[in-house]
Amino acid sequence: MHSAKKPKKVGSWQAIGALVAHYRRQARLTQERFAEVASVHVDTVRSVEQGRLALQPDRADQFDQLLGTGGALAVLVDRMPVRERVVQFAQGLVEHEQEAVSIMSYQSLVVPGLLQTRDYCRAVFDYRYPAQGTETAEQWVNTRMDRQLVWQREQPPVAHFILEEAVLRRQVGGPDITRRQIRQILEYTEPVHMSMQIMPMGRTPHACLDGPMVLLETPDHERLVYLEVQRASFLVDDLDEVSDYHLQYGMLRSQALSPDESVRLLNGLLGES
Repeated sequence: MHSAKKPKKVGSWQAIGALVAHYRRQARLTQERFAEVASVHVDTVRSVEQGRLALQPDRADQFDQLLGTGGALAVLVDRMPVRERVVQFAQGLVEHEQEAVSIMSYQSLVVPGLLQTRDYCRAVFDYRYPAQGTETAEQWVNTRMDRQLVWQREQPPVAHFILEEAVLRRQVGGPDITRRQIRQILEYTEPVHMSMQIMPMGRTPHACLDGPMVLLETPDHERLVYLEVQRASFLVDDLDEVSDYHLQYGMLRSQALSPDESVRLLNGLLGES
């Protein structure tokens, strides 16, 4: 069945925020004065203290220095698991992604987050409308980069990606950022546990015109499908539905370019073929 991921309580960030507020009061600083000495907007201080905005590592270091807390905030932030750092609507994916034994992803609009360069990722968030505040956008970029630590696990997941050719031709952030992104995708085609296929423009039939999806297998060999539409996300765990998505993905693999052909296309986009 489709299980819409309800927003989770951010208790950990509320606790850290309460600690920030406690240290700030001990230093006899108002929120307005603390924002001034930290060179941030007062709304940033309020959001951190209320647990609505995650305290990023560099900001934690800064707050520790200004409040004389001996590095306490930085230690707490460093111990936060990756899944606690992401925006709430994506937490369902990340909780399983970080432990998955296999990940298969089809994307039609942007490069998958697990493969993005920092600059490409920042450009994606910069394009969002309505615009995010700088602090929020940087938080999202940092947490997405943290998700990529999954590739550094002792036993990283077996991964397969299918990208629409149009994704690679879209100049997200400009030509230089796009070229660096394509080079990084090429690097990800080298490990034996990772594979990439491109769905060429104009290719029909096309088994996945309904949109992107991510297929995950957990260490307990449970198979899940993650679907995202705008700011809504769903985890599908019904066996029949999950089976249908796997059949759909399998058909899409047969329609896309082979891995070798996909590498040639990527090199061609770089002008290196």
